[in-house]
Order: sequence, then C-alpha cells, then structure tokens
Amino acid sequence: MTILIAGTVHLPAGEREKALAESAALVAETRTQPGCEHYVWSADPTSDTRVYVLEKWASSEHLAAHLAGPYYRDMLACLGRYGVADAEVSKYRIDLEEPVYDPEGKPRADFFTA
Repeated sequence: MTILIAGTVHLPAGEREKALAESAALVAETRTQPGCEHYVWSADPTSDTRVYVLEKWASSEHLAAHLAGPYYRDMLACLGRYGVADAEVSKYRIDLEEPVYDPEGKPRADFFTA
C-alpha cells in the first residue's frame, strides 16, 4: 500500500536556504532508495521559514527501511544544525489513487475509475 508523507518544517529565517542547499545531496540520494517514488523538501515562497515535505513510498516496509537508514539520520543531523523551530509531518496510507484529470481532461474531485 502506498504511503504518503506530507507536512511542514520551520527553520529560522535566514537559515532555510542554507539548510536546503546543504541537504540537496541527501534528497537526491534518498530518491535512489528502493520504494522511493517522490521525495522533496521545498521552500514556501510566502514564508521565510516554512519548508514543505512531500514523500511517496511504495510501501510501509520501504518507508521503514528509509527511517532506519543513513539518509534519514543524516537529514535529521543536517536540519538539526540549523535549529528546526517546528515540525508537523504526517503519514497517510493510500488505498486508491487516480489522476485528477479524467480522459477528457476535466479536473475531477470524485473518484471516477473505481
């Protein structure tokens, strides 16, 4: 079952860009892990401090391997050097996934393939 990780991390103003630059190699390395389908840490252009976290893992087993591994540990250490002010990150099990746009190109809020 697909697992999504989504949330926000706040770093001190003036430190966020340095932290993201320093962690860029870790982001790239994490993307090579088995089961990692998406992995991004992205600065919010409307905030000096907010970073959005979005991850997609093929299974909880793949996520568990990531959380037990060096890339996760190194990311925590990297961000810790910059003083994480707040973090609110959640995980979600996904039982159905389909495109937002139907075959005619119309955006749909309902689930139309199930």
